[in-house]
Parts: sequence; C-alpha cells; structure tokens
Amino acid sequence: MNYSNSQRSGAIATMLFHIALFLFLLLMVINLPVPPKEDEGYLVDFGNSNTGLGLQEPSAAMGSEVVSATKAKAAASHPVSKPRPSTKVQDKGDEDLLTQEYEKTVAIAANAKKKIAKEKQLLLDEERKIKARKEKEERDEALERQKQEAEDNRIRQEQEKKIGAINSRAKNAFGGGKTDNGSRSTSQGNTYGGGNQGSPDGTPGANQYGLGGGEGKGISYSLSGRSARSLPKPAFPGNEAGVVVVEVTVDKYGKVTKALPGVRGSNTVDPDLLEAARKAAISASFNTDQNAPAFQKGTITYHFILQ
Repeated sequence: MNYSNSQRSGAIATMLFHIALFLFLLLMVINLPVPPKEDEGYLVDFGNSNTGLGLQEPSAAMGSEVVSATKAKAAASHPVSKPRPSTKVQDKGDEDLLTQEYEKTVAIAANAKKKIAKEKQLLLDEERKIKARKEKEERDEALERQKQEAEDNRIRQEQEKKIGAINSRAKNAFGGGKTDNGSRSTSQGNTYGGGNQGSPDGTPGANQYGLGGGEGKGISYSLSGRSARSLPKPAFPGNEAGVVVVEVTVDKYGKVTKALPGVRGSNTVDPDLLEAARKAAISASFNTDQNAPAFQKGTITYHFILQ
C-alpha cells in the first residue's frame, strides 16, 4: 500500500505525540499525603470513680457501697445552685428605662416647640406694636399738617378780609362802581370769612355765590371741564361747624378713585367732619369724558353749618 506524503507526515506526528505523552506520564511523580500515625492506647485500671486511695482493688459488693458513698459525698460537696432569675424581669426593666427615656425626649421636643412658638408670637406682637406706632405717628403728622394748613388758611382769610375792607372803604369814598348801592356793608356771602363772595362778572343782588359749579346748600366742586352727576350730602355730625375741602381724583368714567380731606381751603381739623366729607366725596360721580386724562384731580368743598 502506498501512502502519500501528507499521510506519512500525519502518522509520524501522531507517534511523536504519543511517545511524548508516555514519557511525561512516566516521569511525573504522584505524591500522596502520608496518613497520620494513629495514637496507641494505654491500659486503665477498672474502677467506678475518678478518685480513690489504696493498693488492693475492692470486690464488686464493696465497690457499690463505695460508689453510693462517693455520690453522696459529691452531692454534699456540690450544693445545688439557685435558679437564675428570669430575664423577663430584666427585660421589663430595660423596657421601662427605654420608655422613660423616650418620654423624656418627647417632653423636651414639646417644650422646644412651645418655646419657638412663644418666641414667634412675641416677634409678631412686637411687629404689630411697631406698625401701630408708625401708623399713629403718620396720623399725628397728617393731623398736624392739617392744623397748620387750617391756621395758614385762617391767617390768609384775615389778611384778605382786611384788604377787602380797605378796598371797600376806598370805593365808598369815591363812589361809583358796579356795586355802588349806598350800602356800608363790607362783606356778603353764605360761607365764611370776610369779603364779597361771588364772581367779578356776576350780577349785583343775585343769590348765587358759587363760581359756576356745585349744587349749593354747602356743596361745591372744582373739576375742569367736568359736570357732576351725583354729589351726595355728607352725614353732618352736628357738633362743630366748618369748611372741609376734599381733593378728589376722578377717572375718565367720572368715578372718584381717591379722596383726601382737609387740603388747602379747609378751616377745621375736626376728625368727624373730615371723615364725613371723605365718605361723601368718594361716593360722588361726574360725567364720562374719553378725552379727559386717565386720572384728573379736582376738589369738592363741603360747608358744615350749625342750625
């Protein structure tokens, strides 16, 4: 049988592989662990106790008596110990201790919360006091300004009264003029102060003294280009007379959006009169004017007269 070169090469490689494997197994040494040497025993004399004294082994009958005596002696030498107390009591004590500690912790937390709440309340009270004091100071300042304006208005009216009296005497001295009717009166009107109330272009003897606006009977207004639709009468307290001028802010639709009583022209600082005038002014209304400013300012004058 003829083999090809590749077959002969494969056979040679296989033989070499098996020879190498055989030599490896032949040379490999298997080390087995050496078993430990077993301990050799020793003889012990027969007996019935771990203790004893003497040279001759006793008989079986004597041995039982010795055993009984030995057990009794061992029992006497080793008294029975008392049973240990149950751990449940100890556990209950630990539980009580934990409960007490927890209650203390809860009490401390509750006291801390109360303290924080108390401090917050004190801060709020202090803020309220500061706010109330500030508001009172502002009211006092506003009242002081109103008093000063009223005093300035009174001085101005007295000066105007003196000037009007001087002018009236001068006119009467030379005669003539629109109101030269032979009267020696130096003033006329239905409001307050001296002077001849009315308009320079008015008619002598007419019973209307306003400047073209208002509803008479103690109420008049000044708002350029606007006419009044409603001017409610104030609730007159009846304890003091005076004139209160209220500065009003009116929108395009004629609604009064703001009212500030006691402005220039007022001659009283009575809080009841000022409040009554303010309430009446805030309820007033004027005509709608789309061409008017978004907010137009004017005045409404209230004359409080004791009946």
